[in-house]
Parts: sequence; C-alpha cells; structure tokens
Amino acid sequence: MARLKVENLRKEFDRGSIVAVDDVNLEVEDGEFVTVVGPSGCGKTTTLRMIAGLEEPTSGSIHLGDEDVTDQSARTRDVAMVFQNYALYPHKTVFKNMEFGLRMSTDLSKPERREKVEWAAEMMDIEDLLEDTPDELSGGQQQRVALGRAIVREPKLFLFDEPLSNLDAKLRTTMRAEIQRLQDELGITSVYVTHDQEEAMTMGDKIVILNDGELQQTGEPKAVYDEPANRFVGGFIGSPSMNFVDVVAQRSGDHLVLTDGEAFQYSLSPEYSTEMAVDDGESVILGIRPEDVHPADGEDGIRTTVDVVEPIGSDNYLYLDIGDEFMARVSADFEPEVGDSVEVTFEESKIRLFDDDNGESLLHSSEPVPTPEP
Repeated sequence: MARLKVENLRKEFDRGSIVAVDDVNLEVEDGEFVTVVGPSGCGKTTTLRMIAGLEEPTSGSIHLGDEDVTDQSARTRDVAMVFQNYALYPHKTVFKNMEFGLRMSTDLSKPERREKVEWAAEMMDIEDLLEDTPDELSGGQQQRVALGRAIVREPKLFLFDEPLSNLDAKLRTTMRAEIQRLQDELGITSVYVTHDQEEAMTMGDKIVILNDGELQQTGEPKAVYDEPANRFVGGFIGSPSMNFVDVVAQRSGDHLVLTDGEAFQYSLSPEYSTEMAVDDGESVILGIRPEDVHPADGEDGIRTTVDVVEPIGSDNYLYLDIGDEFMARVSADFEPEVGDSVEVTFEESKIRLFDDDNGESLLHSSEPVPTPEP
C-alpha cells in the first residue's frame, strides 16, 4: 500500500496539437478509494494509463509512496490494473491467467504461486472455475477473474479502467458492492475511472471530476454534490441533472431578487442575500436540483405550466415551463396534468449561483452567513 501523488501532469498528442490531460494534480492517501469521472474524451483513462506506466507524460511527475515512478516502466511499478475488456488470455485457464503476473514479476515457487491464486480465487468466489478458459465464463465471471488476477499480486496501487461498463445493470450493482468489499478488506490504495457519475458517487471516498483534460473539482462525494465548484460539475454530478436558469440579480433593500425579466422571479431572504458576492444588475446563472423544487403549498411561489409528467414510482418528474429542461422531482402524491398551472418554490439553502461568463460558483456554502448586526 502507498500514497499516490500526481503533480502538474500533462499529456499531448500530435506534437502538442491535442492536449488530452492538462496540468492535473491529484493526491490519493494510503488506503483511499478515489473515483475519477467525466464525459467521454475528458482525459480520465489517459491519466490512469500514465499512472500505470502505459503512457509517458509530456510533463509532470508521479510519486508512489516516497518513490518518483514517472520514468519507470509499467513492469517495474508495483501497480495492478483492471481493464474494461478484462484482457484475459483466451488460451490460458483461469488459474494460469491469475498466476501469470506472479510468474513474471516474482520469484515465488510454484506451490507458493498456487497458494496465492487459490487464496484470491476463494476471495472472488471462483475457486471452482480455475481449470476453465475465458470462453467458458460469463461476463461477470470474467470480471471476477480479472479482479482476482490483480488481487493476487497484492500491489501498492489498484487501477480500475471502467471495469463494469460491459456488464448489465443488475450485475454492475453486484460487482460494485464486491469491489468496495474487497477494497475495504485489503485496504489497497485505489483509483477507479468511470463515466457513470452514480457509480463514482457511491463507490469513492473521494471523487475527482475531469472535463476537457482539466481538473474541475476534487472532494468527498456529498460535498461535491452540495457545493459544485462550477456549472459543469453542478450539471454533470447528480441524476436528474441540476436545473439552470439565466437570471439578473437585483438588490431590493436587504433582499436579492433573481429574475429573468419575464415570468420568473425569486426573492432570496436577507441571510442568504448577504452571502452572495453579486452586483446589482449582474447576469448570473441560478442552479437548483430537481429534488429541491417543491409545490408552493399556499406559499407565494413561482407560477408555471406543467409540460411533461413522468411517473417513476416513488416520485414524479415534472418538466416545467421555467428555462430549458427545467425539472421538479416531487412526491408521487402530487399528480398534476400536462397543461396545469402550478406554483413551485425552492429550498433556499440549496440555491447556487454561477458566474455567467466562466461558470464558476458564486455561492459555495450551504450554511447561511448570519446577517451583520447594524
């Protein structure tokens, strides 16, 4: 086990015309499970391959424990990687697939290698498959073999490159729990790349969000969900996605009024108004998550029209005539018809404002700042 530290990591292709990873800094503590998430092409797999030694960085450094491994080959780094396509040798049995890394990188005797393979196979519940070949296995069984092959080496660092993306939804959920259990038992430092933000949120001690090769935000999953650093993170993390409305901020006494100049108007209470470094008349982007949009229930709310109703069992998704693709996630007991006029209000402490130019958050704290005494 070891601490991983990545500093100013950059990767260029085609003589610098393509920048896949741009100045990424990342620290993973000893025994920590970190998930890396972002859209396709954001640089997450390239970053992982550089950590593994499969890609050479253009610049920057990679430290594993106290050792600078930037210029080391993949073979000499004490790292095990699990791939999306399992990468099993089709002509070898499960036993030989799992044993191969031990034969190549250790001086263990044959009985010692067998003992370690059988230990890992038992942990992965595949001890009855050791004499089978990969084409005799299901997708889930092949993934267990790939995990077992990584575990048997007991490396300092586990790397996972979208290992569950080829599995069906039910099996993905099962294997997700299995990987978390293994990591808890073994305590090995792990970096897990995925395009699935729900997977990233539920599995990671810490979550890392990339976009266009650049690091957007790092933090505990709940903190990132509650306090997105910018509009991209707010929209990417969470399902359904955060709602956004283009508004103008207007100061009215000790209130901040957010309006789109037409039907939309929302007045923030004084304690939240003082929290926002927003100038009078400034154009900003209001962000609110669907679960924080509620029926007004007799309060003064925002009157709007229901465009679409999507029942999902425990809740209803309501698409409302506020901005683009604006959604409220409400109780299944609230059942308006398409075309109905309804009033909604927001959970005020959950409102986030973003800069209209660069998308950076203008409100990071979910706790209200007390209004200064006169």
